[in-house]
Amino acid sequence: MQGPDQLPPKGIRPPIIGPGQTFGTLTDRITGIVLTKHTPIFWFAIVGFALMLFGMLNTAVGYLLMKGTGIWGINIPVGWGFAIVNFVWWIGIGHAGTLISAILLLFKQSWRTSINRFAEAMTIFAVMQAGLFPLIHTGRPWLAVYWLFPYPNSMGVWPQFRSPLIWDVFAVSTYFTVSFLFWGIGLIPDFATLRDSAKSLMVRRIYGLFAMGWRGSARHWHRYETTYMLLAGLATPLVLSVHSVVSLDFAVSVVPGWHTTFFPPYFVAGAIYSGFAMVLLLAIPFRYLYGMQDFITLRHLQNAAKVMLATGMIVAYAYALEMFLGWYSHDKYELAMVHNRLHGPYAPYYFMLILCNIIIPQSLWLNKVRSTPWMLFLVAVVVNAGMWLERFVIVVMSLQRDFLPSSWGMYWFTKWDVMILVGTMGFFTLLFFLFIRFMPAISITEMRTLLPQAKVKE
Repeated sequence: MQGPDQLPPKGIRPPIIGPGQTFGTLTDRITGIVLTKHTPIFWFAIVGFALMLFGMLNTAVGYLLMKGTGIWGINIPVGWGFAIVNFVWWIGIGHAGTLISAILLLFKQSWRTSINRFAEAMTIFAVMQAGLFPLIHTGRPWLAVYWLFPYPNSMGVWPQFRSPLIWDVFAVSTYFTVSFLFWGIGLIPDFATLRDSAKSLMVRRIYGLFAMGWRGSARHWHRYETTYMLLAGLATPLVLSVHSVVSLDFAVSVVPGWHTTFFPPYFVAGAIYSGFAMVLLLAIPFRYLYGMQDFITLRHLQNAAKVMLATGMIVAYAYALEMFLGWYSHDKYELAMVHNRLHGPYAPYYFMLILCNIIIPQSLWLNKVRSTPWMLFLVAVVVNAGMWLERFVIVVMSLQRDFLPSSWGMYWFTKWDVMILVGTMGFFTLLFFLFIRFMPAISITEMRTLLPQAKVKE
């Protein structure tokens, strides 16, 4: 019998779902992860390590609130450092969830079904990490909330709506709200399944509360599908708009390297690139640790790798266009930006970026790499590291060389910068593994529609 990670004969694509599955076995396998009384040891080990990193985050943020942003490496002229780099990076990671869930749903791509649920969760948790950074970057978040949010006040003072910071507030909050609703509504039928499958009365009541009275009637299904498609339609333009708005934080300025018109599509492609890399980074260990190779098959990994390859080529084109426009404009400041990227003090970061985002991902052209989970996992790690370096290059390398040589300066991150970055990774991991333990990480309802038994015979 062919193993789950063995390629089928040439010319035949891997299946979306492993053979021999029935409604009963599918439901038992997915609900078994949640309803089991014996939590795996590796889950405790991973969650324990994530809690340590989360504690590091709390320590660093607490010290930051006491001392101010002076504990970071930011200075004049580099007023934006790790905080904005991490903000853009985490927002980009959240893009794949909405793309897989909403756009592929509208285009009726059935291969999304096995990975859409944890991709949606990934979006929620990544946006939570991203939303932390603009708040702490202000140094005094309680004052930021008071002055940034538009609400009637006695002094008649309103935020500056022409500021990209206000655009971020609206874009990120809208993105989070729609993504959370889309994720939560999709979970309702599965909560009902957990309610009906649970042995404990307390567990049945908890999942029954979240199931919101779901009974699977024709009226329930009609309203569910209508709402789900409506939210998919609302979420689709957000994939393009959110990171476009984030890119305008840079593009509306006059800083060389930022003041350019192609940033919105460049940022969107890069976001989908890093987002699908994170999907692979989560899906490959998940399918291995929980034995889900029959549900997250090589077909899913290959398709995600192909999307990564396509968006990676767009990103490579954007890198080339950025350097070409700097050279072709023959503006001395743009030429200085090009020279700084290639020969400046941070040039090693730029060349590492090219290695991680362009050269190594070319291995995805090989079917061998796309079909080998551990190879895909390594490529995904490299791409996510490269996309973080991209944001570092855009933010720091453009700010550290101002128009006047007298304004030039270097940026050196501190241990507090690193602690907050690593801490958000731990917080993200903690949330994701709590989600896996207490919610169905694969959509039971949608997976049932892929079984041969679900096809209507004419």
